[in-house]
Amino acid sequence: PQDMQNGTITITNIGIFGVDTGTPILNPGEVGIVALGSIRPKPWVVDNEIVIRQVTTVGATFDHRVVDGDVASRFVQDVASVLEEPALLLG
Repeated sequence: PQDMQNGTITITNIGIFGVDTGTPILNPGEVGIVALGSIRPKPWVVDNEIVIRQVTTVGATFDHRVVDGDVASRFVQDVASVLEEPALLLG
C-alpha cells in the first residue's frame, strides 16, 4: 500500500512468533530496522534482589553509510528506556 512506502525505519515484532531475538534485515532504501522479541517472565535484579519481570529484547540493524554506530546505539538505548518507562514520552 502507498502508506507503507518510502519509510526511513521499520519496527518489526518477531516476538509474535515466539522468537526471543534475531538480526533484522534492512528493507531496501531504509536506514534502520528494530526488532522486538517476545515478552517473557525472567529473573531480574532489582535493588540487589532477584525478582520476576516481563522482559523482551531489542535488536536493530542500521545502514552505517548513513547512521554512525554511536548514534544507532543511543537510539536503541532510547527505545529500551521508553519500553522500560513509558512515562518518559510525556516529558
